Amino acid sequence: QVQLVESGGGLVQAGGSLRLSCAVSGRTSRSYAMGWFRQAPGKEREFVTSINWSGGNTYYADSVKGRFTISRDNTKNTVHLQMNSLKSEDTAVYYCVAGDRWYADMPEAYDIWGQGTQVTVSS
Repeated sequence: QVQLVESGGGLVQAGGSLRLSCAVSGRTSRSYAMGWFRQAPGKEREFVTSINWSGGNTYYADSVKGRFTISRDNTKNTVHLQMNSLKSEDTAVYYCVAGDRWYADMPEAYDIWGQGTQVTVSS
């Protein structure tokens, strides 16, 4: 079993930056694809980005392309989400996810989820 724990959320002004981290523990020998989803109040969970096992392939939602960057360090079992030029519409709970396919933007494609970390962007 694999556990995911997010950190790095908080309150930031519009235009600012935050870096989220996801620590992976447990059965890390499996070659998981990793990603991030988010959910704003009253809205469905939304795909943000994903990355394959090696880190050589990434996939971004159009809404964050050019502003967010996903990366992973398999030696440290961590995944990061660098968020720049934040907007008020980026306010949400951000979830770290793991699954078998990296090129997937549906929640059902990821079977392991963290508890989430709150990101609030003030305008």
